[in-house]
Amino acid sequence: MQFNLAAVLGDGVGPEVGREGIKVLQAVGKKYGHVFNIQHGPIGGAAIDATSVPLPLDVLKNCKNADAVLLGAVGGPKWDNPLGKVRPEDGLLALRKGLGLFANLRPVKVFPTLIDGSNIKPEIIKGVDLVFVRELTGGLYFGRPKKQWRTPGGRRAVDTMSYSDKEIERIVRVGFELARRRRRKLTSVDKANVLETSRLWRQVATEVSADYKDVELDHMLVDACSMRLIQNPAYFDVIVTENTFGDILTDESSMLAGSMGMLPSASLAGVPQEGVKIPGVYEPIHGSAPKRAGLNMANPIATILSVAMMLRYSLGLPKEAQAIEDAVDKVLEEGYRTYDIMSEGKTKVGTKEMGDLVAERV
Repeated sequence: MQFNLAAVLGDGVGPEVGREGIKVLQAVGKKYGHVFNIQHGPIGGAAIDATSVPLPLDVLKNCKNADAVLLGAVGGPKWDNPLGKVRPEDGLLALRKGLGLFANLRPVKVFPTLIDGSNIKPEIIKGVDLVFVRELTGGLYFGRPKKQWRTPGGRRAVDTMSYSDKEIERIVRVGFELARRRRRKLTSVDKANVLETSRLWRQVATEVSADYKDVELDHMLVDACSMRLIQNPAYFDVIVTENTFGDILTDESSMLAGSMGMLPSASLAGVPQEGVKIPGVYEPIHGSAPKRAGLNMANPIATILSVAMMLRYSLGLPKEAQAIEDAVDKVLEEGYRTYDIMSEGKTKVGTKEMGDLVAERV
C-alpha cells in the first residue's frame, strides 16, 4: 500500500526524534511492503524564522492533503518574547483548527522493565495502563474574549472558558468508544463544584452514558483526579476531560512512566473505531528541549510509539503498529536506555542508536 504523510518536525529536538520515528516507519514499510511518501515542512519557531508565520499556508495545505501528520515539538527561548506578535505555539493551534482535531489521545503505560525508573514506588505504578482523552479545540485556549488591557487601577487580563453541549458530546463519545474496547471504565474529570462549564460537561457526559450501558461511568473533580493519579493510578482505564485540565494532568501522568520521552499522543478529527481510518496528527507529548538539541541525547521512543498510533488509527495497519510496540518492548527488555530512563546496569544509548535498535527489531 502507498500512503502520503506530512512531517512537520518543529524545533529543538523535534527534528532529531522525528527522524528516528521516520526511520522506524521505513523499516515497517520494508518489512510489510508499504510505501510511505513523506513531505516535510516547517512549523513553530523554524517556520517563523523562515516565513515570519508559525504555520505557512502551503504547509497547512500539505497536512490537510496527507493521510496523517507526524509532528515535532515547537518553541524555545529564542521565540519566548511575551510581547511578540507571533509565537511558535500559534502554529500548533492553527494546525489543530485547520484539520479539525478535537480529540487528543495520550496513553500512559508503565513498561515492566522501567518500573524502577519512576519516582513513584513500584507497587503503586505496577500494571498502570490508562488513556487520556483530552478535548483539544475548546475551553480556555480558544474562548473569547481573550485579551490584556490597562485600566486606571492597573493592568488586567481575561481568558474565557466556553463549551457547547455538542463539543462536549463528541469528545465524551471518543472516551466511551475507547473504554468499550478496553476495560469498560470511563472517568469524566471536571470541576463541577465551581465551574458552569463543568456542570454542563457532567450533565452531557451523563446523558451520553445512556448509549453505553456496557461502560461504567464515574465523575471526578480535577483536584481529586490529580491526587488519585499519584495515589492509585491503576484505578483508571480511560479518562476524558476538557482542554486545560487535560493539558496539566497528562504532564503529571508522564512521571508514572518515568519520563515524558516515553509517552506518545494522537490528535484525531473523529471517533476512533475498528477498521475506520481517521485523519490525525501524531506527536510525542514532550517539549522541544532546546538545551538537548544536537547532542544525540533525546529519547525518541515517544515519537516512535506515536508512529505506531499513526499506523493504527489513520492508516488502518494494526499489525504493523503492534510490530513497532513489540520492538520497543524488546529493546527495553534487552537493557538499552536513553539518558532520561537510564538506571544502574543498563546500556546507555543516544537518540540515533535507540532509533536504530528499534528499527532493527521491527
